[in-house]
Formats: sequence, C-alpha cells, structure tokens
Amino acid sequence: MAGRAPVACASVTPTLIWIVVALVVIGVYLSWTAGRLDRLHARLDAARAALDAQLLRRASVAQELATSGVLDPASSILLYEAAHAARQAERDHREVAESELSAALRAVFGESAQVEAVREIPGGVEAAGELAAAVRRVPMARRFHNDAVRAARALRRHRTVRWFRLAGHAPFPLAFEMDDTPPVALADRPGT
Repeated sequence: MAGRAPVACASVTPTLIWIVVALVVIGVYLSWTAGRLDRLHARLDAARAALDAQLLRRASVAQELATSGVLDPASSILLYEAAHAARQAERDHREVAESELSAALRAVFGESAQVEAVREIPGGVEAAGELAAAVRRVPMARRFHNDAVRAARALRRHRTVRWFRLAGHAPFPLAFEMDDTPPVALADRPGT
C-alpha cells in the first residue's frame, strides 16, 4: 500500500512577516514622498513659466510704449533700454535687469501726468490698461513662484529625501528676488 508522503511545510516565522510588512510600508512611504516631490517640482516649473510669461509681457508692453512716441525722448530711451535689457538678460542676471525695469517704470510713470498722456493717444487707454495689468500681475506671479520654491525646499530638506536621494538630479530651487514695486500712477488706477 502506497502511503502518503509527509508534506514538508516551511514554517514562516512571525519575525519574517513583520520584516516584510515593514519593508512594504517603508517602500510605500518613499514612493509617496517621491511622488509628492515630483508634483512640487512640476508646480515649480509651471510657476516659473508663468512668472517668465508675466515678466516678458511687462517688458514687451513697456517697450511698445517707449517706441510709441508718446513719451518724451529721455523717458523713452530710459524705458526702452530697461525693457530691452530685461528681455535679453541671461538667467543669472535676470533679477537685476527686471528690478531695473521696475525702477525705470517708476521713474517714467511716477506721476499721473505721464499715464494721462498715454491715455490720450489713439489706443492709449488699452495700452495704459495693459501696462497696469502687467505691472500688477508680476508680483502675484513672483509670489506664486516663491511659494512653490518654499514648499519644494521644505520637502527637500527632510532627512528621508536626502538619504534616499529622492530629488534625483533636480537642481535645488531658487527664489526669484526682484524689486517689483509698481509705479504710483499705475497702482492708483485699478480701472486702468
């Protein structure tokens, strides 16, 4: 009579189960953290693109006004050169060039007489409104960008992110610091 052969059962120890559970939990946490960091970097890229678009828009509108013939020659040259420098600035010098454009805008449009002169030309109401909108949007875009930078930096400083190199080769995010104080004459005219 053929008997049954005894089945050899490998006994799984509770310690091994706990080790596997711990490794799974750690893996899920690291994956979640890496995904969160990736989403923050995507948000940072989008905020940087929006900031670049607003800065470019502001410089373009300023350059158009400088070449419109409405402003006196000294103001036109000052505004044109600052806007051109801001549009052509390398990434390392962009903050300084944009701050200089802000200063030039304040110098040219520091008084409401210049804004009124722009508004009196054909299409001037739209041009003044576009400049006022561009000047208002730059600080908001910069604030959103710098908030995204702060959030990404905070997460990248965590030990877990550093030890496991979850940030990969992404550069450390840098805030965009510039003088974005608007000209008084444009800031006082919300409907412009």
